Amino acid sequence: MSILSTAQEWQKSFFEIVLGRPLHVWEELVLIAAVFIPGVLLFAMFAIWWERKVAGHIQSRPGPNRVGKFGLLQSLADGIKLILKEDLAPHDADPILFRLAPYLSFAPVFAAFLALPFGPNFTFEPRLNVGVFWILAILSVEVMGIILAGWASNNKWAIYGAMREACQMVSYEIPLGLSIIVGVLAAGTLNMVELGHLHGGGLHNWVIFKNPFVFASFFVYFIASLASNKRAPFDLPESESELVAGYHTEYSGMRFAFFFFSEYAAMFVVAGIQVALFLGGWNDPFGLIGNYYHAWIADPASHTRGLILLNIAGCGMFCLKALVIVFAQMWLRWTLPRPRIDQVLYACVKVFLPAACVLLLGASLWAMLVPPWHRADQLENPLPWFDYNPFSRSDWASGGATASLIVQIVLAIIGVSLFSAIVLWVLYAYASGRNLKQRLTEPEPIPEPA
Repeated sequence: MSILSTAQEWQKSFFEIVLGRPLHVWEELVLIAAVFIPGVLLFAMFAIWWERKVAGHIQSRPGPNRVGKFGLLQSLADGIKLILKEDLAPHDADPILFRLAPYLSFAPVFAAFLALPFGPNFTFEPRLNVGVFWILAILSVEVMGIILAGWASNNKWAIYGAMREACQMVSYEIPLGLSIIVGVLAAGTLNMVELGHLHGGGLHNWVIFKNPFVFASFFVYFIASLASNKRAPFDLPESESELVAGYHTEYSGMRFAFFFFSEYAAMFVVAGIQVALFLGGWNDPFGLIGNYYHAWIADPASHTRGLILLNIAGCGMFCLKALVIVFAQMWLRWTLPRPRIDQVLYACVKVFLPAACVLLLGASLWAMLVPPWHRADQLENPLPWFDYNPFSRSDWASGGATASLIVQIVLAIIGVSLFSAIVLWVLYAYASGRNLKQRLTEPEPIPEPA
């Protein structure tokens, strides 16, 4: 039993704290329409512009730089163009399924946003005790929209792309799910909000550093999420060099835009799961948000403004971590070549699936042989700041978790070193790339004749 199940303040949403009362059903519907729908669309528009800029820098060209400052309004201009384009459908296509597919592809991704824990109280449904698996279950519906799009188009290239997506997505969901189970096994809960509070003791308390098997599962999850989300180098379902555009070849106008929106929104969702499960959720590396939340939640009436600011800071921290992962997804797209479909499935069945099974077995044995806490007066999963001081060595020693503390500190040092090396690599590439002559820039003026 956890402290979260008995304290009602943990289960309040951000808007309940602001209004000081529970929300009515109609207010929740208005909230979804006013906050989440524009938020998803704005992120998709920003991510499309961002990926173009990343691609431009990698290819030594400027990227969008005409519409708005730094080309920021380029995605808006493209959206207006798509709205004005004629909505065409092939003559022999299935009219109902062809029109239904884009919405069936976008709706599950949007629904997954409602369970992401953006802050201590900034979760639409904080009482969802199976939040991790609910997001995975709802995201798996997206493949139905892809298959319907290919089948209903009555186009052989679209059908090939849909069948590739079915093979790829269903196959990689197995190592993806197993790597998530490893993280859940180390955390001890499926509730996304409770997961965030378990991370609240600082960098060494993040689940990714609980044991070496969770640390390795983080990378298995990242690679499997690329394939499950049809991101390059696993973009076989829409490989333009082979299948024109794959499953959405016959789509135009806003129906085509819905597929783009769902892809970029899904990038943030899988990154959000990775942040919530492995990378501390809304917590900062120093445990400040967890410490202040522990101090203020005891008397929320006197610290309402502080809790609001704390949730906003946590939301910013969560989004920043997710955007770093999204950047890594974009970076890989414009760096690695696309493998063949047989190589993609071979990697799943012969590499990632056995690796995920080994990691799950190792994490299970670790949980049995190296339990994180032994004190009888503590809960099974003690919360940082609430049940112990995460920066006090004596608290760890009195709980019998000295070995866990040593392992977590060592893994945290390794993780910070790897992250620092990657950041320095990116900064060096950016700085050195500015000295290269960019392609596709304004032509040089023709010299005047002598």
